[in-house]
Amino acid sequence: MSMKQTPMSPNKHTSTGNASVLPPENGFSDSLSMLNSEKAVEELIQQPILHGIDDHLIEFAEALRTVAKALRQAAEGKASSQAEASEWKRKYELERSRNLQLEKRAMPSEKHLDENGRVASDGAVEKSDKCCGEHGICSHQVLRDGEHDHDATVVPNKMIRKASFKLSWCCNGDKSNQKKHDIVSFEKGNITTAERSSKQISLKWESPPQTVLILTKPNSTAVRMLCSEMVRWLKEQKSLNIFVEPRVRTELLTESSYYQFVQTWENDKEILFLHTKVDVVVTLGGDGTVLWAASMFKGPVPPIVPFSLGSLGFMTPFYSERFKEYLDSILRGPISITLRHRLQCHVISDSAKSDLDSEEPILVLNEVTIDRGISSFLSNLECYCDNAFVTCVQGDGLILSTTSGSTAYSLAAGGSMVHPQVPGILFTPICPHSLSFRPLILPEHVTIRVQVPFNSRGHAWASFDGKDRKKLAPGDALVCSMATWPVPTACQADSTSDFLRSIHEGLHWNLRKTQSFDGPRETHDQI
Repeated sequence: MSMKQTPMSPNKHTSTGNASVLPPENGFSDSLSMLNSEKAVEELIQQPILHGIDDHLIEFAEALRTVAKALRQAAEGKASSQAEASEWKRKYELERSRNLQLEKRAMPSEKHLDENGRVASDGAVEKSDKCCGEHGICSHQVLRDGEHDHDATVVPNKMIRKASFKLSWCCNGDKSNQKKHDIVSFEKGNITTAERSSKQISLKWESPPQTVLILTKPNSTAVRMLCSEMVRWLKEQKSLNIFVEPRVRTELLTESSYYQFVQTWENDKEILFLHTKVDVVVTLGGDGTVLWAASMFKGPVPPIVPFSLGSLGFMTPFYSERFKEYLDSILRGPISITLRHRLQCHVISDSAKSDLDSEEPILVLNEVTIDRGISSFLSNLECYCDNAFVTCVQGDGLILSTTSGSTAYSLAAGGSMVHPQVPGILFTPICPHSLSFRPLILPEHVTIRVQVPFNSRGHAWASFDGKDRKKLAPGDALVCSMATWPVPTACQADSTSDFLRSIHEGLHWNLRKTQSFDGPRETHDQI
């Protein structure tokens, strides 16, 4: 009985005690349920707030993504419209140049104007018309830039007129000396090509050259001595008018007062009209001196005779030891030349209203490079070709090179070596962070646009033939197309022979020990 009463005693004690105290078993469970209820209420109170915040964040993120997508589409649309405007501008300039040539040919026969703006005789007109044959290009077609007032320059007691010349396409295998051209036939619906030309270009003087511009590599005693000797020989033996840079003229006059006859220019404005005075440009240095000579002429470029006095000479085929022999042959003519194409580059800022609202165009003979500069981030460059998206470059940068520059920076970055007379633009990435990004060679008629996207982590930097470095901020773009005016350089033999000799001697291209002839031979049974 006591054992039965022992568990009951608590019940009695509880029932007779404070009424607010529940029985132990039921009280423990009820208190837990109340505690859980309070936690549940708190969770219920807090849960809508947390879910609401998450929903707002999700909606805000979606809105940001929508805005970013809209900005990207707007940037792509702007890039497309700017590239299209640039292409129309280039086509307009080409059409304008053609129209100017046609207007000159269609002048009234009773009063023909010669290249200096003077009235020419009928004989001179016939000669001018004759030189504009279908098999060649005349000097006024190659070098015309719409300026007539500066074609002649006055020196003391003498009027100097620029020498005229004619360019023609040559074919080495033609014994009759007839110039061959590509002839495309559509007979019976079949497209065939016959009489394909070698396209080797020959320059023939129609009037003797009278003025020579000599450009030299600075800080070289050997070049300075050769320059003074060459100036003396050209003046005494050829009676030519000689222009040099102001620095070179000072050096010559320091050496001797004999060189008072040497002419120069005083400001940059006079440099703009050098092509109206100079018949031939002679460079004494390496490829860098040729690049410097080309950069001085923003429009037409006179024929350049490059002498090799540098380290590597892909564009300098003439040896300085035989300069008298070479110059005598070139001044008499005819000579083979290489027309080296140049790129015309425009830097367009994001704030520009159109592609016409840009800085002055920059001409490059080798390449334009867009890289990441000192930034530690990858370059992020969006590339377009005639409004078509090409790729997004992620790496150290991009090289847009001419075929003349294919043996320069582009070659070091893995690009192909291309004959300089092949019309094209090399598209070469610099250390791309991709295993499948191979270089491209694009046709010469396209317009390439490289834009720094708005989501780029850093700026990009553009350099033109290794100088004139410019900063490209997000939204800025660089537009490149083939320039109208090529750079004619004289050849020692012909364009192809000079090119092959330069890569053999300069790069030791494919130099390998010849396989021994006395090894095992293939037998008829093996065949």
